[in-house]
Amino acid sequence: MIALAVTYTFAPGKEEAAVEYFRRLIPASRAEPGCRMYVVHRAKDDSKTFFIYEQYEDEKALDAHRNSPHFQLYGKNGLQTIMATREPALYRPLDEA
Repeated sequence: MIALAVTYTFAPGKEEAAVEYFRRLIPASRAEPGCRMYVVHRAKDDSKTFFIYEQYEDEKALDAHRNSPHFQLYGKNGLQTIMATREPALYRPLDEA
């Protein structure tokens, strides 16, 4: 398994556009065959900050997600065009390392 954690921030006024992109990404990503988990969080005290936690069966499944039409449309050509910052990090479970 591989996990991806991503923190995004958006400029003031872009937060609701981000929410709409996330609302489209969530069900499409969860429906991918290799996706175990795809959860988007919004910071309680900072409406412009979002945290995504994703789990995939393996790197092949993560690559499939990154190359999926919905990620290209709503992630690459959506969220990433309106973001202020993006901080991704990949993780592996300790018992699989």
